[in-house]
Amino acid sequence: MASRSVSFIDIPTAQSQTFGIAELAREFDVTPRALRFYEEEGLIAPTRDGATRIYSRRDRVRVALILRGRAMGFSLDEVGELLNLYDPTDGGARQRAVVAQRCRAKADDLHRQLAEIQAVIQRLIDFADQLDGK
Repeated sequence: MASRSVSFIDIPTAQSQTFGIAELAREFDVTPRALRFYEEEGLIAPTRDGATRIYSRRDRVRVALILRGRAMGFSLDEVGELLNLYDPTDGGARQRAVVAQRCRAKADDLHRQLAEIQAVIQRLIDFADQLDGK
């Protein structure tokens, strides 16, 4: 499947212009309830044909970005904030810069947490060794 650069990650292109809830749920391996929740949170905005939700290519891209952001440890509020930074007049440059900065900050936080965890692990090992008389 070919891909094109969209916002801050590559999203495989789709032949269709619109998508049903079951189709998107299957493609992204999420439940229809998750898609409805993203809609309730204002992250996606499908149109309606009666009770049927019709998702656009934009919605599809946003679902992919939501899932990518969540997988990287961002909250839904953070993901929404990052999605809303997209400005087609600058080709998404500001959005990419902010996302890169936030990713680096998150990585720094995780490195600090990892160092703290490693220190606790070493203290546990040292204490267990003391208890064993080593």
